[in-house]
Amino acid sequence: MPTVTNAFARAMAQAGGMTLTDDGELISGGTVVRRLPKPADGKLSETDYFDLLDWIRCQQEDEMALLAAYAKLIRADDIGVLGLAMKTAPTLRASLERLERYWQVVTDTAIYRLETSQDPALLIFEARTGHHPVLDFRNEGAFAGLARNMRLFVEGELILDYVTFRHACRSDPEQYQAHFGCPVRFEAEQNVIALRKEMLDLPNRLGDAAVSDFLTTHLETEIGTLQDETSVRAGLLRLLTPALSNGVPQAADVAREMGMSERTLYRRLADEGLTFRDVLTEAQSSLAQELLKDSRSSIAEIAFLTGFSEQSTFSRAFKRWVGQAPAQFRQQFPSP
Repeated sequence: MPTVTNAFARAMAQAGGMTLTDDGELISGGTVVRRLPKPADGKLSETDYFDLLDWIRCQQEDEMALLAAYAKLIRADDIGVLGLAMKTAPTLRASLERLERYWQVVTDTAIYRLETSQDPALLIFEARTGHHPVLDFRNEGAFAGLARNMRLFVEGELILDYVTFRHACRSDPEQYQAHFGCPVRFEAEQNVIALRKEMLDLPNRLGDAAVSDFLTTHLETEIGTLQDETSVRAGLLRLLTPALSNGVPQAADVAREMGMSERTLYRRLADEGLTFRDVLTEAQSSLAQELLKDSRSSIAEIAFLTGFSEQSTFSRAFKRWVGQAPAQFRQQFPSP
């Protein structure tokens, strides 16, 4: 299950004038107003985190004030070794390369990608989770906090070229521009922080290559222990499986749910040696086998639940997948 470091939740609670305890109690005015499961290894599930974020957001009269307060409160140090590795990297470019490589130790609900083949360079933020009403606000908070922290740890004046978000503007556009100190555009193809390449060469105030390399070695060990839940395949499976009962989703619609363009989805899958059809087939096959083993649904019903309009088409596909007809496969397992 995707997770998010609890540091983000604590900072957002504080930005909203509340306190989130280590036991998961959200306290406002001395009263417990909400309870979350106790964080495991310092992380919350994506559902608990997004629901909390949405609840806090809905309690505020001024979302932009909440966003600005969060950006001031969240610090690179709050994300542990990764934050320290970014601050001690020699240059901003090296900091962002560490962000891109190791972000999954903080959360597997999104990734950063740094593209430097053009000028300005693009730092792209891509969701790796299903739709949630608070995601637009989450994306704004991620960029607001990162932009402020970059300005804090680099030497010299950091100038952003522009910022774009995929969603529509939810407040006064001039407030966003004032906060980021650059033009901010909405309903764009990607969530992007753009900055001239010369900005990437700015040194960091605490830059120390030896220290940063030591921390990076630690991060390499940590990232090696993580399960590959941040892959596009894993995120796509999470979205496809529950959607199949409404028919096979279009790639463009799924890509939009994942916070990327259809073209980007295809490219990211190709990087993993996969196609959309490969992952769709995996989702259908896995779900069909689970239902045949563990449910009383008829084969016709299972065909429908896995995205097929005809039982005969499903049966032929299932035999191609596992080498047995659905009824023959089901006979191997006792009735539930």
